[in-house]
Amino acid sequence: MTTYDTLGATYARTRRPDPRIAAQIHAALGDAADVINVGAGTGSYEPPRTVLAVEPSQVMITQRPPGAAPAVRAVAERLPVRDHAADAAMALLTIHHWTDPEAGIRELRRAARRRVLVLTWDQQVFRERFWLVREYLPEAAAFDDTRAVPTDRLLDLLGGGRVETVGIPHDCVDGFGAAYWRRPHAYLDPHVRAGISMLAQPGDDVLAPGLSRLAADLADGSWHARHAGLLTLDTIDVGYRLLVADH
Repeated sequence: MTTYDTLGATYARTRRPDPRIAAQIHAALGDAADVINVGAGTGSYEPPRTVLAVEPSQVMITQRPPGAAPAVRAVAERLPVRDHAADAAMALLTIHHWTDPEAGIRELRRAARRRVLVLTWDQQVFRERFWLVREYLPEAAAFDDTRAVPTDRLLDLLGGGRVETVGIPHDCVDGFGAAYWRRPHAYLDPHVRAGISMLAQPGDDVLAPGLSRLAADLADGSWHARHAGLLTLDTIDVGYRLLVADH
């Protein structure tokens, strides 16, 4: 809660839902008549059939747009809803902030009649494929090592399910961790970093050496020379995964 009372202040500026990712999430919800969004933040990716948003940070709640689903200030580990309260429950890029992921997943399953969706990332794939943490900011990767929940463990907690790869478009408008993979200058912008927890929470003092190297490589063209192949891609897989579990 305290984390996003600080980090959440910039979300309206840098964290807008990307329509292509939204389409994948909404398709995975299928014909669910009603949805509970857990760790809902400012309401990104909520379909119109969302009946309740659960969010611990008041700063995030106050940034929800007019007409958004009603929001309650609560945590995933103790959802203030009855059993089987909605067809589907979803938790998008939030589990790494939970104090007890096992309890939170148990609550998602309790609240959902039919389906649970979890958007997360595979930390091993992320470390290997994303140039920013691999080459410049290993400190950010080390920070995520402490909080990322392995997808295999999540699937076990969910009681099984399918895994969908979430490709990140080169012009992604939702400024999460790898959104700017083809726009490297963006990571030098403190406003962008403020909306990405893996960069905001370790702090600029920790990341300063790597950011200085990135700035130098962009200035002399060596980043572009080394990553010329990336500049030809429209979408990339750096480990983001959508888990879909029915029960």
